[in-house]
Amino acid sequence: MGKVLIPHVLVPLAQGCEELEAVTIIDLLRRAEVQVTTASLDDQPIIASRGTKLLADTTLDQVMDQEFDMIVLPGGLPGADHLNEDLRIHEVLKMAVDNDHYIAAICAAPKVLATAGLLNDKQATAYPGVLEALESNAIEITGVAVQQDGKILTSRGPGTAMDFALEIITCLVGNEKRDQVETALQRAN
Repeated sequence: MGKVLIPHVLVPLAQGCEELEAVTIIDLLRRAEVQVTTASLDDQPIIASRGTKLLADTTLDQVMDQEFDMIVLPGGLPGADHLNEDLRIHEVLKMAVDNDHYIAAICAAPKVLATAGLLNDKQATAYPGVLEALESNAIEITGVAVQQDGKILTSRGPGTAMDFALEIITCLVGNEKRDQVETALQRAN
């Protein structure tokens, strides 16, 4: 029997990120036995948008040359703006797409994908007004909770974070693992 490959996901954490989104993504992926590496843009603890202090596993500089099965961007402001202003983020996203890996963003973070040109001719969703403000006719904004277009996933915001993380699990390790994780969460029907 062959070796089971465990997907490896990068979650960049910027100052001012939305902690509910970041922690939900990290937690649910780890429950699904996905390897998650969190990386800060600098070498400081992250102070999230509501004041929660998060400690990343490493810095972005230390993982720039690694290949990941998926890169997931939490949203929140000013966190998404910090991600968008960091050219290293654009570089790792483009590298992931070039290597046919998944990329994902939630809340205000889909604008990072749009700015990098990765949502052109794609369906996407984001926090209301975020993508619309870019005034791009190249993106079909759907407004649904979680949108998948090929290997790009986007989601609306903190209230959709659990559905977003579960959809990521489906993409990376399948429906059976997603169902196991979701059942153990005891979500309301």
